[in-house]
Amino acid sequence: MALLDVKDLHARIAETDILNGLSLSIGPGEVHAIMGPNGSGKSTLSFTLAGRDGYEVTSGSAELDGTDLIQMSVEERARAGLFLALQYPVEIPGVTGTSFLRTAVNAHRKHRGEDPMDAMDFVKFIRAKATALDISDDMLKRPLNVGFSGGEKKRFEVLQMTALEPRLAILDETDSGLDIDAMKVVAEGVNNLRSPERGMLVITHYQRLLDHIAPDYVHVMVAGRIVETGGGELVGELEKNGYARFLAAA
Repeated sequence: MALLDVKDLHARIAETDILNGLSLSIGPGEVHAIMGPNGSGKSTLSFTLAGRDGYEVTSGSAELDGTDLIQMSVEERARAGLFLALQYPVEIPGVTGTSFLRTAVNAHRKHRGEDPMDAMDFVKFIRAKATALDISDDMLKRPLNVGFSGGEKKRFEVLQMTALEPRLAILDETDSGLDIDAMKVVAEGVNNLRSPERGMLVITHYQRLLDHIAPDYVHVMVAGRIVETGGGELVGELEKNGYARFLAAA
């Protein structure tokens, strides 16, 4: 059974149709990448799957582990194992990174019927994961994302993903604004999370991230639909020739 199964999905924002019959299936252990020109609906897909307000599904279906995703609240989707790494992570003044992560991790533990981690155990747990992503204790103690550089924000999101161990991780242009060193750290964090129990959907404009992550499948998205699927060779074609032939066909 597919981990994520999307069939003929149509969605709109403020009466404007964005997704126009999109179908996508991601199996456990698979990493899929979606590429496409601006305005093709890539971020709309991620926000629709995550349940963001204002994104209305008009027809079609989306299931996570065989359960209707569309009927779940945002919180239920998160507890079911869906994680969305945003292109522009938000700042939360007054809430330290450690407090935010401990609250999120313990909410997931409660959902699974596990005891919460106390403060000391959690600090040990999160420090070990943070060190691998070049995240300092100072970053953990600061208000979430406040004053962080673009690379720091993205590394911290990968830390969230590492701590929560989602069933399905969606990365919406996580490489946006990163220098090469930060991108390598983020890609390494993603690769370390590859697992037979987990699926990943990477949304990107650029070949450089996919050079480091090496997805199993690459999809081209145009006008709210996936118009072609391939492997690494498709990334090379897009880098060389752009989206002209796909736009013409659409």
